[in-house]
Amino acid sequence: MDPKPFLARLPRGPKSEVGDRPELQWLKIAKLRIDPQYQREIGRRGADNIVAIVPQFKWAKFTPVVVAPIGEGLFAIIDGQHRTTAAAARGFESVPCVIIQVDQAEQADAFVAINANVTAMSPLQLHAARLAAGDKGASDLTDVCREADVSICRYPVPANKMKAGETLAVGMLQAVLAKYGRAVLVAALCCITKTRRGNPGMIRKQVVEALCAVLEAEPDWRADHKRMVKAMQTFDFLAQFNAARTASIETGAKVVDGLVDAIGQHLDSKMAEVCSA
Repeated sequence: MDPKPFLARLPRGPKSEVGDRPELQWLKIAKLRIDPQYQREIGRRGADNIVAIVPQFKWAKFTPVVVAPIGEGLFAIIDGQHRTTAAAARGFESVPCVIIQVDQAEQADAFVAINANVTAMSPLQLHAARLAAGDKGASDLTDVCREADVSICRYPVPANKMKAGETLAVGMLQAVLAKYGRAVLVAALCCITKTRRGNPGMIRKQVVEALCAVLEAEPDWRADHKRMVKAMQTFDFLAQFNAARTASIETGAKVVDGLVDAIGQHLDSKMAEVCSA
């Protein structure tokens, strides 16, 4: 790791005391404690987290627990309460720990720093990581996107800078795939990417959800893929999206409902024209 690119941005002046060097050691779970002064008992969300960890527990995914000695051979957990409990639930008696030599006030300060300064991963980063890890859900979604000429961006891109087929809406696509299935989602995405030069920036939540709702309700329309795509060539996604959004502001109607009506009416008319042409 090269810190040179960041050195110029560091503030000048005295630096903080770094404290004693931490020790790495496996400790008995029975020797670990929770300090109620800065830690809280495991609540409902924490319990859900533990229940999710236990069946998938692997040491490769286990970050060492941060602890501090509190006397009599006991240690206060500063970070790692949930994963330690999960390890105990799997029958392990010891966990790897980072032992820091700090008093109670510094323990609380470390607890705040560790939990407040976490850099949250974006949905785009999570998808990329899951794909690299061989996650089936991420792989299935990638296959769907590939079939429909869709590319999930690795980092945020403004809508007006997007190329045809690019999208940031990975969470939405995952939810829609789970709700409607592969065939419906592929058909919906093709209506966007294979018409009007790919409709850059239009693979967005309300548009995709509306297309899926219409195509699930009318399976005959998506059964003839070529005819469906040809019928959608004259549908202006941007204009219809803006119209639905304006109506939503004026009347309170949902944008997706306005798009469902517009797409349904368009296909009802154009599919018949394409068929008779």
